Amino acid sequence: MKMMTCPINGTRPISEFICGGEVRSMPDPQTVDDAMWAEYVFNRTSVPGMKQEWWCHTPSNTWFIAERNTLTDEVLRTYLYLFIR
Repeated sequence: MKMMTCPINGTRPISEFICGGEVRSMPDPQTVDDAMWAEYVFNRTSVPGMKQEWWCHTPSNTWFIAERNTLTDEVLRTYLYLFIR
């Protein structure tokens, strides 16, 4: 069985997780034009390799970042996202 480590709940079966997609910087909604917003919403690079992705441990609703090699499907580390202004 494939396992993933939640930063709060420890190692759990992958069936308890959902992927929220690649971590990307959102453009400023106040200044972005329609073409740039469409690029952000609909387009991805889809190149295999190292990615930072949002993941959620669904039983606890814990969102975190996983660094994953999408070519080998290997998760190198997981950690909580800290927002600092």
